Order: sequence, then structure tokens, then C-alpha cells
Amino acid sequence: MVRETSLSVANLIYPMFVTFGANIKREIQSMPGCFAESVDLIANSAKEVHSLGIPAVILFGIPERKDEQASGAYDPDGVIQRAVKEIKNAVPELLVITDVCLCEYTSHGHCGILENGQILNDPTLELLAKAAASHVRAGADMPAPSDMMDGRVLAIRAALDSEGFTSTPIMSYAVKYASAFYGPFREAAESTPAFGDRKSHQMDPANRREAIKEAAADIEEGADILMVKPALSYLDVISDVKRAFNVPVAAYNVSGEYAMVHAAARCGWIDYEKVMMECLISIKRAGADMILTYFAKDAAKILA
Repeated sequence: MVRETSLSVANLIYPMFVTFGANIKREIQSMPGCFAESVDLIANSAKEVHSLGIPAVILFGIPERKDEQASGAYDPDGVIQRAVKEIKNAVPELLVITDVCLCEYTSHGHCGILENGQILNDPTLELLAKAAASHVRAGADMPAPSDMMDGRVLAIRAALDSEGFTSTPIMSYAVKYASAFYGPFREAAESTPAFGDRKSHQMDPANRREAIKEAAADIEEGADILMVKPALSYLDVISDVKRAFNVPVAAYNVSGEYAMVHAAARCGWIDYEKVMMECLISIKRAGADMILTYFAKDAAKILA
């Protein structure tokens, strides 16, 4: 009765990886219990998520071919576009969010168009907007741009509005740090940069005040939900963003955080379920209204 923070299954969003091919369900080695699945199998997994009471999923695509223009990101017959249709046909009540970035689709693994080894911000915006519009056209409920290019929320908002999707919300990765916690995800999404890093456009882990500047810019451009990523090493930032803006705040409990808990539990050093729930409660306590987490299915079973 006097507990200050409560966690509900309604706060959870489950990330899913969609790959090319057929009848594929490949476990991600560094993320036990998580799989890359082909489009023909993804709807059954979405049904399982929905049956647990989890209200939303976010999709990440792994295309068959990659190129310098990231053409698979906005291909009407791409893996994400096809997966959205399959899921919405099978489980129309499930909220389908789509990650919008080019890194999974470029041959070099960077988040934008390259010229002489440099990422070009403005040419990248056009492709991000095309990708987001193609996702919504396929039936996605909400695009979530994760690239951290300047101006991408405005570009996506304009593209959606021009096609009549004026009521479609945008969840912005507003405060995304150039973190070392993304390693397992990059293995899963096959999105490790071929050279260099992403420090030119993602945030310095040492910076806190900059987070408010980044979030304010996205609000001004039309973001409806602000996300902080990663979560556990940035609980102070989640709290700052929550206090500063009167919009829903999401936090991404990322792959490295998930993998560490699993690894320690497998060694018998910690209690998996107790540590998992303590991590999620800490994220909620910091101010997150929704948590993107690979723990979602396990947590939902405990919360039930």
C-alpha cells in the first residue's frame, strides 16, 4: 500500500528481430532467449507477446542485401514492411513500433549516407523519412527514429503528414548515447560499423545537460514520445528528461544490460529474476513511462 513505484506489464515494449528467408528462428548467442526470425514466423511470436499482456513490440530488420543507399530500409517489400503486415493481420490489437535507422541496411554499417568517410546529415534525412513513411504505409502504428541525425524528426513528421498520416505519433530516440552497451544488439542486427564509430552523431556518455538540449529539439520538431538509451547507466538522464518535458518518456534497457544479467545468472552469481525485476523497477522509478526491454516476456510472466 505504501510502495512508491509500481511496474505493470502495460509499461513494457518487446524488441523483435526480423530477418530474410523462410522458416528461420535463430537464437542470438549473446542474448539468450532472443531470436532473429523470418517474416513467416514473426506473427506467431507476436501472438505470444500479446498473450502475455505486453501491449507493444518494436521491430528491427535484417535485410538479405545491403548497399550504400540503404535501399532495403524503404523497400515496400522489405523485411520490416512485410513483417508489419503479417503482425497486424494476425494480432491487430498489438501496437507495432518500427525502428527507423539505416545502419542495418547500409553496406558499411553506418547510420547515414557516406562521402569520403564522413556521414552526410541532410541527404540521410530524406532516406529516413522514406523509410518511416513506408513502415506506416505497411500498417505500423508508430515509427521510432534511432539514428540521432539532426532534423530527422521534422523530416519524418513532414513525410507522414504529406501522406495523410497526421495522427501517427513518433517515438524519438531523443537521447541516445554512443555507448559500449550495444555490442550484442549489433551482433543480432548485423549493424556493426565497418570502420570508425558513431560519436559524430550520438551523445558523449559524460554529458548530462546536452540531453535536455537534444530532447527539446525533438519536441520542437514534433516528437510525441522521448526515449533515453541506454537505461541503467543513464537513470539520472531519464529523471532529468521526465522532469523537463510533459510528454511520455521511454527508456531502452539495451542488449548489453540484458546480456550481463544473463551471464552473471548463468555463473550462479546472482538471482536472475530478482535482479531483472530490480533493474526494471529502477528504470521506472527514474521516470520512464515505458520500457523497451528484452526482459519483457519474462517480466510479464512474473507480473501476472
